[in-house]
Amino acid sequence: MAKVLSPEEFLELGKSLPMIDVRTPAEFEEGHIPDALNIPIFTNEERVLVGTKYKRASKDSAVLLGLELVGPKLAKFVKMAKKFAPQKEIMVHCWRGGMRSGSMAWLFETAGFKVYLLKGGYKAYRGYIRKQFAEKSELVVLGGMTGSGKTEVLHEMQKQGAQVLDLEGVAHHKGSVFGALGQTDQPSNENFENELAKVWLDLDPNKPIWVEDESKSIGSVWINDALFDRMRQTDVVKILIPKSERIKRLVEEYACFNSEILAHMISKIGKRLGGLNVKLAYESLEKGDYATVADITLSYYDKAYRHGLSKREGQTIHYLELEKDNPAENAQKVIEFYNSLKK
Repeated sequence: MAKVLSPEEFLELGKSLPMIDVRTPAEFEEGHIPDALNIPIFTNEERVLVGTKYKRASKDSAVLLGLELVGPKLAKFVKMAKKFAPQKEIMVHCWRGGMRSGSMAWLFETAGFKVYLLKGGYKAYRGYIRKQFAEKSELVVLGGMTGSGKTEVLHEMQKQGAQVLDLEGVAHHKGSVFGALGQTDQPSNENFENELAKVWLDLDPNKPIWVEDESKSIGSVWINDALFDRMRQTDVVKILIPKSERIKRLVEEYACFNSEILAHMISKIGKRLGGLNVKLAYESLEKGDYATVADITLSYYDKAYRHGLSKREGQTIHYLELEKDNPAENAQKVIEFYNSLKK
């Protein structure tokens, strides 16, 4: 008989055994446990047919239809399971831990597998990970104006032993209107949260956990309420880097992109920049004067960041002045600065 595990137990065991998600491809694409594999009992269309039969006829007739649809695929399911789990130990879940996962567990056990089921299914997993973000931990926010290299500083801090939750890395977006340039497609909001949770669950809550200062949304995805509330309540270490250094960074990061693409991005914040600034930015793009373009856009982003920071009540902000845009050196200075604050 399949062993039923809590979400915490299921995730821990999932580090060494294959996790099989038996929901439809559409459900799986919308959101799934990181590293899970999809062996759908029903196709997207088949699930609609079974659901319609359940609503319009009866549960029994829906079950019979389901059996008719699944019957010819049983051998295929077992073959796929053997491919994923040659040692014949496998983990299975569906949406709520009901008939779909139970049926697949029965099939795999019949084929000689040792099977583990997720109690409450994917829905229970989602509830579990959301609670974890609200648990007590030493969260620290790294702030700074656009172009300060915060993401690279965090990466260097991680190399130096700090715990980091890379929001922009998981989101595949750098946060600004230019943030999608050079990035792969963003995940669904569920998968963004799931991937964050995967990292979060492996961090030590008794040691500092660093995140970059972000707004609620990063491109098309959103930081969940529990984590975002924590980010707005904890200390911020804001690095202050000269504007000239920030302009150099932005030129290095974005001058490689087509001028038409950059002009389109500028148009998205055109109203906030003002007509004259937009005109100057377009003219500078045509001349290849990317430094001026960066300077103009920073006038908007700096103002927006200062305004946002001023509205945060009850949040302590510590300022650290840095002379150069040198992520490795700045990472060390940030760590030393924060450690001095704790003494």
